[in-house]
This record gives sequence, C-alpha cells and structure tokens, in this order.
Amino acid sequence: MAVLVTGGAGYIGSHTVMALLEKGKDVIIVDNLVKGHEFAIKGNKFYCGDLRDGEFLDKVFKENEIEEIVHFAAYSLVGESMKDPIGYFNNNVGGTISLLNCMKKHGVKNIVFSSTAAVYGEPRNIPILEDDDTTPTNPYGESKLAIEKLLKWASDAGDINYIALRYFNAAGAYESGTLGEYHNPETHLIPIVLETALGKRDKMIIFGDDYDTPDGTCIRDYIHVMDLATAHLLALDKLNRDGKSGVYNLGNGLGFSVNEVINKAKEITGRDIPVEMGDRRVGDPAILIASSEKAQKELGWEPKFNDLDKIIEDAWKWSKFLFNKLDQK
Repeated sequence: MAVLVTGGAGYIGSHTVMALLEKGKDVIIVDNLVKGHEFAIKGNKFYCGDLRDGEFLDKVFKENEIEEIVHFAAYSLVGESMKDPIGYFNNNVGGTISLLNCMKKHGVKNIVFSSTAAVYGEPRNIPILEDDDTTPTNPYGESKLAIEKLLKWASDAGDINYIALRYFNAAGAYESGTLGEYHNPETHLIPIVLETALGKRDKMIIFGDDYDTPDGTCIRDYIHVMDLATAHLLALDKLNRDGKSGVYNLGNGLGFSVNEVINKAKEITGRDIPVEMGDRRVGDPAILIASSEKAQKELGWEPKFNDLDKIIEDAWKWSKFLFNKLDQK
C-alpha cells in the first residue's frame, strides 16, 4: 500500500517524501513541475501532471494501491495571489476538488493537508491558537481556508478523514545539504539572507524597523522543514489509528526578528550581509508566533531542530550546494 504525495517536488513536499522513504514507505509523487523541481524528486515513482486533470489522476490511482494521501500541491506566493486570485482558487481549490473526487471513487479515506498560518490573517492573540479567528488578508490564505472548509464538510459527510496542518515559517534543509528550498523569485527571508551572503544579491531589504518589537523588525516563528516532515508522518499515523479529523498549528512557539536572523547568518557564514532599510509592507503583522500545544499533545509531535543555529546551518549547506550546482551549468 502506498502514500500519494501531491506536490512532492516542492520544498516541504520533497522533504516529507524523504522522511516517508526513510520509514520504508512506498511513495507515489504527483507534481506538474510548475513550481516544483526535477532535482527534488526522490524515489522512482513519479507522475508529471495536473491534479485538475481527472483522467490523469484516475490513471495514478488505478496503477497504484494508494492507501493515504499527503496533499501539498498548491500555488503559495502571497503577492502573486493578489495579482491572480482567480488562478489561485482555480489551482488550489480546483485541484483539491479533483483529488477528493478521485479519493471517493477509489475508496481512499485518509488525507493530510498542507495548510498555512495565512488563514489567520492579522492575529489578535499571540501565540496563535487553532480556534482563533480565521480572516485571511490575501487570496492564497483564503484559498487554503476554503480547502479546510471543504475538507470539514467532506469529513462530516463521511467521505474522508483529514488533518490540516497550519504551519508557520518553514526553513532549513535536509541535513546532508543536498535538498532544500529554491524558489524563483525567492520571497522567504532566510534564503534571501543567504543569497546575499553568497553574493547572489548586492543587498537585502528589511521591510520596516519601526514595529513594536524589541529591535523594531518583524518577529516570526521559524520551523525546520524536517520537523514539519515528521509532523506529516505523525498525522498519517493518527488518522490510521483513530480516523479523527482535526486542525493543528505547527511552529516552535519561539520568535526571531529579522535582525536576529541576519546577525545569526553573519555569524554562521562568516560573511558580510549588506542590508538596506525599506518601508513596511502592507499587511505584515509585527509578530507571528504559533501555539503548537495541540499538535504536541494529540500527534505526539515535538520539534527537534528548534534553534535558529541549526535552521540556518542546514540552509547554508544547501545554499552553497545549490548555487555551486547552478554555477556549473
């Protein structure tokens, strides 16, 4: 029996595939490679195609004994979603509807869904709890929340069992440094900092230093990508154990400011990282920190790599490996 991983050539998806393979699982990867990368495909069972293509998806299910699903496939850039909300709902929600239809047709019940802290919008409480208000401020977060609601109703109807994992700032890389994060264009802080350290950028911009935080820069909850991968495996275990659907935050419960990340990166890389101060970005909250008590209690999840040093060290190994590889082309 196999685990189907949609979006398995993406950042978090590929690391979860690695964790599943290390557990001896039979893994089937589906990705259309619009956002994912061929170099991130692990294992030898890969199908290139779009979830919205029902005929393609039916073929995947017919050719494999799929028992459970981890669903990552989605567009995930906030700024891009503001410019193309129709495309984001079409891809994210439309792809999920197609997947759920195929699950129902083939009698597959359990699905772990990759959701996001963006469903909360501007938080009223810190740390953020699962039952806090969900009022997304962008189409990306809204599309993920729409999927969560769809999963809830499908679960209530008895069609599926699901766990939605709302994670905060994924960061870091596989410990060997041969697999990690790569977006083009890059929008995440730690890769941008490390690209600057490598000289791939002349400088990086800090968006605002007048927030109500100790050093004036935004604070975020960074979580190592392999801790996220582990959480997906534990979520599958729970669904197989009791079939109870639910929603869980995934974060360290610790916050690090933009300046703290930059200073730690300087220390670890031993390189200068030129910065320029810019204006605040619209919709950037001062602080985003998660409460993961529910996940720790009900999933048995405990982050192992929750210090900033480890996160940046692994990301640095990957950044050097990646750009050396790109430079050789």
